Amino acid sequence: MELVKVGEKTYYIKNPTNIGIYKINNNDIFIIDSGNDKDAGKKILKIVEEQGWKIKGIINTHSNADHIGGNKIIQDKTKCEILANNIEKSFIEFPILESSFLYGGYPFKDIKNKFLMAKESSAKLIENNLPEGLEYFSLKGHFFDMIGIKTSDNVYFIADSLFSEETITKYHLFYIYDVREFLNTLEYLKTLNGNLYIPSHCEATKNISNLIELNKNKIIEIINKICDICNKEMAFEEILKCIFDEYDLIMNPNQYVLVGSTIKSYLSYLYEENKLTYEIKNNKMLWKQIN
Repeated sequence: MELVKVGEKTYYIKNPTNIGIYKINNNDIFIIDSGNDKDAGKKILKIVEEQGWKIKGIINTHSNADHIGGNKIIQDKTKCEILANNIEKSFIEFPILESSFLYGGYPFKDIKNKFLMAKESSAKLIENNLPEGLEYFSLKGHFFDMIGIKTSDNVYFIADSLFSEETITKYHLFYIYDVREFLNTLEYLKTLNGNLYIPSHCEATKNISNLIELNKNKIIEIINKICDICNKEMAFEEILKCIFDEYDLIMNPNQYVLVGSTIKSYLSYLYEENKLTYEIKNNKMLWKQIN
């Protein structure tokens, strides 16, 4: 982990999930997200201690395990408060909700792992309780009630609203809960005028326009791909297999629930856009393109 100063009061820790830091005074800080597990939390605490800072609070942009994995150890050590938005608060306090939601039922043991299920921590609703100099804004789409954070240095922490070129090139699909809201968020990002943008899984950048188009184009590609697959009646599992085969992806339990849930979100979006319809035949739900 590397600590980088990007403003008078704003820092971030380079990490697989970037960690934001904002100094509310000479000694006290708020952090933005906490990494993917206990080890990440320990490293954050070590960096903070080396700087002589005290963590007064954690703002979780959303409740995915790779953003809240360090919550428990940091909260246990510092007694800091944790702030989160609406539904995300519930997932933070009851992490089994994530793996249960992604699977669509009680999760089997292979998906009750640190990648899909963090340790529980105690959270408060984010309202008008942010320190002076911080603002939050909605970034729906990737997850239920994801938010971004703007600091007084005009630095924007934009969570998982954008994915890197490397991720898109390698995996093609990135997790989306609500396709329409994700596309709306991409349009909203175009209106921001920040000095620096820090996505959770990308390098910090002064210009996100190319990244916005890259993400949008990949979503359009997936939409067209699913429509093409459904030029004949197809069950969900068949669609999922076609997507894995098309992009040469390797299925495992984590990928099954993450990509599977994402494909279901695309199917819902395409149904609401009147591009796909479904019919139940012989006790199977079959999806078909509307010509």
